[in-house]
Order: sequence, then structure tokens, then C-alpha cells
Amino acid sequence: MQPDDRKIHWETVYQEKSETQVSWFQESPALSLELISALTPAPEASIIDVGGGASRLVDELVMRGYGDVTVLDLSQAALQAAQARLGAKAHGVEWIAADATHWRPQRTYDLWHDRAAFHFLTSPDDRAHYIQRLTEALAPGGHAIIATFALDGPDRCSGLPVVRYDAAALGAELGDVFSLIDTRAHAHSTPWGSIQRFQFSVFRRRLGD
Repeated sequence: MQPDDRKIHWETVYQEKSETQVSWFQESPALSLELISALTPAPEASIIDVGGGASRLVDELVMRGYGDVTVLDLSQAALQAAQARLGAKAHGVEWIAADATHWRPQRTYDLWHDRAAFHFLTSPDDRAHYIQRLTEALAPGGHAIIATFALDGPDRCSGLPVVRYDAAALGAELGDVFSLIDTRAHAHSTPWGSIQRFQFSVFRRRLGD
């Protein structure tokens, strides 16, 4: 799928559905918060949520005192939904409407979080572009949390095909710059009660690379 087609698809999704009507909705992103708190407990840590859309992770990070939070998503409608929900607190967050495969980072971050964005990249070129952006944006020694559908998870989401991973396959995709330090299986319950099997993998960007 080309970047313009991806943008049209996701703008349509968020214009036609509320945040609670999509399969990936979480009232509380508990596992993401657990991992982030363990990896970057300092409130001054810089965090970017890639593909964050209308996720409530940003709400929780702001509430916990993190003061350097960025949300990137290619859907402006999704970002606007999150901003409306946060109200005045949205002014303390940086919002970037961009495709992660073509975005040009202007700074580095201590932590990169991606729940269910990377697995939509079925083209090797798109994955290579994403990994290049990840490498540019993540500070040496920083951490990346990437959650994808597990090998026994769905093979499609929101009408689109996905690529399923285990930790080893994802690590091989990212390359030697990143070291796998943790992996968690996660059973996500959709708003209508079905179960989606996820794989959360945590990587450390090697120093000096």
C-alpha cells in the first residue's frame, strides 16, 4: 500500500468510527505502561508513540508526569480525537501527522513505542524505511517497544493484511543495531470480546551504532 493510500484508509477509519469502535481500543494500555515505567522511569525521558492515533497511552503518560511526549500518526483525525480528549493538557504534547516510513526525525528520543503499526508494513521497502527512521530517531542506548500480532494472531486487521512476528523474527528484521532485551505475549480483548494475540518485544539501540 502506498503512503497516500494508507493515509486515506486511516483517515476514513477515524472519521467513521469512534476510538472505542476499533478493534485495537484499550481502556488502559497496562502492558505498555508497565514496560515504559521500567525502561524510562524519569519524568524528563523523551517518549514517542508511533502510530499512537487516538490511543489513551498519551493520557496516561501525561498523568504520570512525563513532560516530553510526542505522538505520531498519519491520521489527523485520530490525533484530533486524542487532543480533544486531553483538552488543555494536549498543549504539552507534540503532535506529528506523518507516515512513519517517510517522516524525517528532527531530534532523538529515549523511547520509541509502537503498538500495532509496524505489522501493517507488508512491503520490504516500507519496513526498511521504518527501520531507518527508528534508527535515526532513537538515541544510542534508548529503547524501542514494538508490539505486533503474534504468530498465532490475526492475519488481517481493519481490512488490511498484516505480517505476524515472534521476537526472533522481529529482531532479525530490525538488524544488528538493536538488541532484544525482553519479550511478552499479550492477549488483547477487543471491545466486542474477541481475543487477539500480540507479541510485545523490547529492543535496546546499541551504543556507538
